[in-house]
This record gives sequence, C-alpha cells and structure tokens, in this order.
Amino acid sequence: MNDTTLLRQDARVITLVGLAHGTSHFYHVILAALIPWLKPEFGLSYSELGLLMTIFFVVSGVGQAMAGFVVDRLGARTVLFSGIALLGLSAVMLSSAHSYVQLMLGALLAGCGNSVFHPADYTLLNQRVSKARLAHGFSVHGISGNIGWALSPLFLTFMAGRTDWRTALLCAALLPLAVLALLVANRHALRPAPAATAAPGKAAEAASPFGFLKLKVVWLCFAFFLISAVALAGIQTFAATSLVSLYGMSLATATSAYTCFMFASAAGMAYGGFLGAGSRNHDRIIMLAFASAAVLALVLAAAAVPAWMAVVLMGLIGLVTGIAGPSRDLMIRAAAPANATGRVFGVVYSGLDSGLALGPLLFGALMDAHHPAAVFVFIGLFQALVILTTLGVHSNSRMAALPKTA
Repeated sequence: MNDTTLLRQDARVITLVGLAHGTSHFYHVILAALIPWLKPEFGLSYSELGLLMTIFFVVSGVGQAMAGFVVDRLGARTVLFSGIALLGLSAVMLSSAHSYVQLMLGALLAGCGNSVFHPADYTLLNQRVSKARLAHGFSVHGISGNIGWALSPLFLTFMAGRTDWRTALLCAALLPLAVLALLVANRHALRPAPAATAAPGKAAEAASPFGFLKLKVVWLCFAFFLISAVALAGIQTFAATSLVSLYGMSLATATSAYTCFMFASAAGMAYGGFLGAGSRNHDRIIMLAFASAAVLALVLAAAAVPAWMAVVLMGLIGLVTGIAGPSRDLMIRAAAPANATGRVFGVVYSGLDSGLALGPLLFGALMDAHHPAAVFVFIGLFQALVILTTLGVHSNSRMAALPKTA
C-alpha cells in the first residue's frame, strides 16, 4: 500500500470514529441542557434531575467495562453500530416520557448506548490506523468529544426554545441515525483486523479473558482516569459558579471562562497529537501538563488575579490538559496486552464515568458549604494526584516490557 492510499485510509477511519465519538459526547448533556424545561414539566427537584445524570454515567461506567469484552469477542464495528442505535432510541424514549420513571429508563438506555464507545473507538483506531498517525487519531478523537459537549446544549436549547423539549429530543435522535447511516456506508473501512501477537511480558495475561485484570498497570490506568475525571467534573459543574463567588464576575463572564476552557482544550489536543507522535516520553508530557494545570487551579483559588485574567487562566488549564490527551491514550495503548485492547480500554475508561459521577457530589458539597475557593483547590489537588498515577503506569509498563530471565 502506497503512502497516499494509506493516508486516505487513516483519514477515513479517524474521521468516522471521530464522528461516532462526538455523537457520544453530544448525548452526555442532553438532559442537563433541558433542565429548564424538564423541571417544571415533571415538578422535579435539582437532586432528582441530578440523579438522572448519575444513572447515565453509572450505567455507562459499568457497561463500559463489560463492553470491552464484547468488543474483543464480536468486533468493534458491530458493537459501535449497536451503541449508536441505542443512543437514538434513548432520545425517542425520553421525548415520549410522561413520568419520572420513564425519564430514568431513558437515561439508563442512553448510558447503555454510551458505554460502548471508548472500547470500540480505541480498538478501531489501534487496528485500522497506521502507527505513525495514531497520535493524530487520538487527538481527533478527543477534539470530536469536546465539540459534541459544546454543540449539544446549543442545539437542544435552541430547538426547545423555538418548539418544545420533546421536539428537541426527537431532532437530537436524527444525529445518531445520520452517523449510523454514514458508518454503515463506510463499514469496509472499519472491518475487523487480524489478531495480534502478545508481547512476551504480557502473553500469560492476554491468554485468559480476565488475565489482564491481574496487571497492576491496568488498575493504575483506571485510577488515572478516575482521578482526572473528578477534576474535570469540578470544572464542568461548579467552576463557573465558583468564579462568580470568588471574582464577583457575572454568570455570563464565568460561563465564557468555561467555554474558553473547552475550546482551548480542543486546541491543546490538536497540538498534543503532533507532540505525542514525535515523542516516546508520553509520561513526561502528561506529568508536565497536569503539574501546570494544578498550579493554575491554585492561582484561581487564591483569587489573586483580576477577573479577566481568571478567564485566561481557565483557558490555559484547558490548553495544557488537552495537550496531555493524545499522550495519555498512547500510554494506555502501550500498557494493553495484545488482543485485549477493547477489554483494557473498557475497564480503564469506566474510571472516567466513575469520576464524572462522583465529582459533582464532592464539589456540590463544597459549594453548599460556601467554600468556592476549595473547588479550585480540590481541582488542583486531583490534577496533582494524576501525576502519581502516571509515574506508576510508566514504571509498571517498563517492568512488563522487560524480558523475564530464568
């Protein structure tokens, strides 16, 4: 295969997987975006509305670990198609809900659909994208997720404001339907790859379906995602509210700070793809990025800068954590036994959903106790803890790669 053909193949797979991942993230916030309509419609409290999102992420987290096994057994393409179809079905179910229980069932179904994406996406990227462009594939994968997060509330509030929330959800159901049609039309590009051969240090663990769970590095990767996701949850849920209290800025300005974080994170991922592709020291990139983010978070907590500078600092936090994204995925890929990519990414990424489910509880309690500065202190603390897990992953990956002597 010549370079031009290989480039086209890589670009095609990366684009298709990116569209699927963007659809997944779009559905992360469909309920949150419609809170102003759902609350009066069903007479719900904020706690009851929050429980709907907790159901989504808990089901997704547990399902993700199981989905990895299904991916390795049935193939990533089949599982990915099923997940996208479930997301569309969940939006239709939610649009027809007339009780809180029906909303819970819709959130549960959406969580099931969302659970397949990380194990399926990363398996497809690892199998179908050349090694030279894999970092760029991970970069696009992360950027597409951020775009999904950003577009979902804009789309749903726009549609609900001009029609109603039920119509908005029905319109949202068209997205996975269109993406699924595109993926099916290009299904040959996503075909399963031949089985790989396990490295000597990981052969025993890969031989058994559950053998990879004995690897300490897998649980360190899980901890990496759990801890970093708790920090991310703090930024997503209460950073804007904390900025209002700490800096006396308007809610609109504080929200723009979060928007700045999101777009800067996407830009960081784009740069991180080039940085990761040209480096073997992925652990160093990650540690430097999260150390910088932790320091910036503590500066925000101190409220020692003007309000406009707080917006800039939020953007810088997004930029440096975004840069770490592709290197993070390459680090986990290196830790995975051959033929267990789906299972490893499924278990590891269930830590992401676990952190996103736990984080709001912690940071919500800090805000209820009137400690807005503590929100950024704890964000910085968890970002610093990510550095320790990175050191552990790097150390254990090197140990596993060493040939065993008699």
